[in-house]
This record gives sequence, structure tokens and C-alpha cells, in this order.
Amino acid sequence: MFESAELGHTIDRKTFREEVPKLRAGLLDAQFDLRENGRFPVVILISGVDGAGKGETIQVLYEWMDPRYLSTLAFSEPTDEEAARPVMWRYWRALPPKGRTGIFAGSWYSDPIREAIAGTLKKGALDQRMDQINRFEAMLVNEGALVLKFWFHLSRDGQKARLKALEKDPRTAWRVTRESWARLKTYDQLQEVAGHVLRTTNTPWAPWVVVEGTDDRYRSLTVGKVILDALQKRLADTRDQNYPVAPPLLPRIDSLDVLSALDLSQKLSRKDYETQLAKWQGRLAELVRRPAFRKRSLVVMFEGSDAAGKGGSIRRLAAAVDARQCQIIPIAAPTEEERAQPYLWRFWRHIPRTGRIAIFDRSWYGRVLVERVEGFCGEADWLRAYTEINDFEHELREAGAIVIKFWMQISADEQLRRFREREKIPFKRFKITDEDWRNREKWDAYHQAVCDLVDRTSTGLAPWTLVEANDKNFARVKVLRTVCERLEAALKGCKD
Repeated sequence: MFESAELGHTIDRKTFREEVPKLRAGLLDAQFDLRENGRFPVVILISGVDGAGKGETIQVLYEWMDPRYLSTLAFSEPTDEEAARPVMWRYWRALPPKGRTGIFAGSWYSDPIREAIAGTLKKGALDQRMDQINRFEAMLVNEGALVLKFWFHLSRDGQKARLKALEKDPRTAWRVTRESWARLKTYDQLQEVAGHVLRTTNTPWAPWVVVEGTDDRYRSLTVGKVILDALQKRLADTRDQNYPVAPPLLPRIDSLDVLSALDLSQKLSRKDYETQLAKWQGRLAELVRRPAFRKRSLVVMFEGSDAAGKGGSIRRLAAAVDARQCQIIPIAAPTEEERAQPYLWRFWRHIPRTGRIAIFDRSWYGRVLVERVEGFCGEADWLRAYTEINDFEHELREAGAIVIKFWMQISADEQLRRFREREKIPFKRFKITDEDWRNREKWDAYHQAVCDLVDRTSTGLAPWTLVEANDKNFARVKVLRTVCERLEAALKGCKD
């Protein structure tokens, strides 16, 4: 893949001086249109060999474009805070909002390439990481992002000569470190790994641009023109950028489904409830204090029918653990800041570090529930969301998180009774809104959406637990018991 980047491309000084003013004007105009348009963000990845001009190119972009609407994110070895969370957590947090450009100096490719060169990431595992990255980038593009990936290349001799030249000049000597010369020794391994990575991630929605890094003027003009051309085409393209990645839903030919099959008549007496509640709360308190839990995290997520008792179950769950160890995240309609990002962004930033607990009151399943039923997103958006959610939960599990998902289900009659009760009791009136009554009118549509999400996202690593919630005592105990059993199974065999 690198042959065309070893031909000795150069641009003479005169041509460069003639081209730059036009290019700068075009970039500033496109950047202004992007800002005014506000429909999508731009994600620019700057990668490549040492000495190929990555830093210099970023400086040029800041000179040629309006720096107020640029942000540069540099990534090296993960900090302790980052290492205690899923691999992609720090990249999600750094994504630019719509209307802005984010330049990534080092990216989600850096660690896999480094680990593969060191031999700590085998080829099969590397391919799995690249497959995850392809799906991540597809999600970014489907959410509207323009993703531009640059790989700056030098031949072995070219890299050696470049490092010597940088080291000789007092103004640039600081850029050459002992690690730079050490990495020159692994040049062949880098080319082998990088060639494989670029080949497997050179997708139609996020292709790689390989740029020869020998000549500064050639490199700068090439990158500037690629960015300008991509921006102008994307701004002029009003077509839907969405690419569905899920099969269509199957029609139902009978009335049996995962919700209608539930036995909602199950009950627990007050006496048995108090005994079971104390038992499982005590067990949970013991489990999260185990030393083995310090290497894991717990993500508990609640969805359910309106008035199904999510809040009551969450309070009983949180009461069993140290408040300093646990965070409850209530999810409502997205804010302006959140709407400027991919829909999973606002959940990624709340993912707990190891040894901590996050309880989500509503969740990322809003995309395939309320947004689907209410028409807040297109069919292609919620159809592909099943795969994206499965990928998200898989990454959490890969990082050591224990993911537990509850759907709290009550009957339509029980919901009506609870709604009327809330209207009568002063301290419960805040729980009932006009939206709750309006949602009730779409009971059948939500029922169908829930059955579909269970069928498509109840995986072996993150299965759904459906809770029969007509009786609050029964539901609360089932939730606590399930959390304890899942947590105990996950910690089984771990050394304290």
C-alpha cells in the first residue's frame, strides 16, 4: 500500500506559494459553511511513522484554518483513569460536536499497532480489534460525521535521513527522542502491521489516504486539498448518509411473545419480602466489598413500562452499597450538547471505572424504544442501533464490566391503577405527566418495540432479565437476587 508514497514527491517553492492562498481561502470558507450548517462534525486522524511530519501538518492546519473551531487530541499511553475503563472510552469523550473539527494525533489505531509490533496482540486478536474499529467508524459516519484518515509514510532510508535532519536543527531537535531511534529498528514490523491494518480498515465510508512525508510542501498541500475536497463534497451532498446494518424485522403471525408469556400474577407477601430484601441486600454489600470486585465494574440498566417501579427497585439496590462507590444516572431527553454528538456519547461518558457501580434509570435503548415509536429518528437509525448497542455492551464486557439489564413489565390495567393513584397522592404527583398518558395510547407500539429489542440484544454476555412487576415486592426482590447471582458468577474463581 505504500509504493506510491516512496516515489519522491516534491512541490517547488513557487508552486507552493501560488497554491496556498487559494487553498487557505477555500478551507476557511468551507469551515465557515460547516459551522453555519452544523449538520455534522469532522474527525481527522493523523497517523504514520516517526519523522513523517505529523506534528508539522497539524501546525499547518491551525495556521490555514480558524483555530477557534479546531481541537487537537493527543493520545499516548493510557492514564490510570483511562486504563480503568473500556479502551474506547477516552476516544468517545474526545469526539468533536457537530459543526466543529477534531484532529486526533494518535487514535484508536495507535494501541493495537503498538501491541501487535510488541507481540502482545496476536493476529487474530488484531483482526477482531480492526473489525470493531470498522463498525465504530461506520457508526460515526451513519451519525453524520466526516471521517478522514491520513497515514504519513517514509521509506526506511527516508525516515533515518529525516530524523537526522530534525536532530541537527536546534529548532526541531526536541522532536527526536531516544524512542524515535528505537522505533526505527522496528521499521519492518511497523510496515507489516500497518499495511495489514490499513488494508483491513480501508472502508468506503472511512478510507485511508497515504501521504509521502519527505517533502513538507507536498505533504501540506496534499492534506489541505484532501480536506477541502472532502468538506466541499460533504457540504454539497444533501443525501441521507445512513447505511442500515441490520436485517428487517420479522412479521409476527401469532400473539405469543416474550412479554405476553410473562406471569404477572406472581406475588410476595410482606413478611417474605422483608426477609428476602434483607438477605439479598446483605449479600450484595458483601460482594461489592470483595477485593476481586476492584478489577471489575458493575453496570446495571433499567428500562420498563411507565410506572413499573424502576425507581423503587433502584433505591433498594443503591441502599445496599456504599454511596461513594455508586452513581445513579437518570436519563431524560438529550440536551443540546448531547444532540451534537453520536447518541451513545452521553452514555460512554458515564461508564464507571473498575471497582465502581453505575445504575442507569433509562438507557441507550431509547434509540430503539421512544425514538423509534415517536419517530424521533429514521428507520435506518434504529435498525442499525441494535448492532451498535451490542457492540457497545461487548466493549464494556471486554473491559471487565458486568452488564445487567432489566425490563420491568406491568399490565395495562395495573399501569392505569398506578397512574390514577399518583394523581391522587400529593407527593407522587410529580411522577405523572401528560407524556405518560400520551405514551399509554401507544401501548401496542411500545410492546412490539420491546419484544424486538429483547430478541436482538439479549446476548450471552449481556442478557435481558424480564421482571414481572405487577407486585412491587416480587419485582424488587427479583432484581436484587439477579444482581447478586450475576455478580457472584462473574467473581467466581477470582482471587481476593
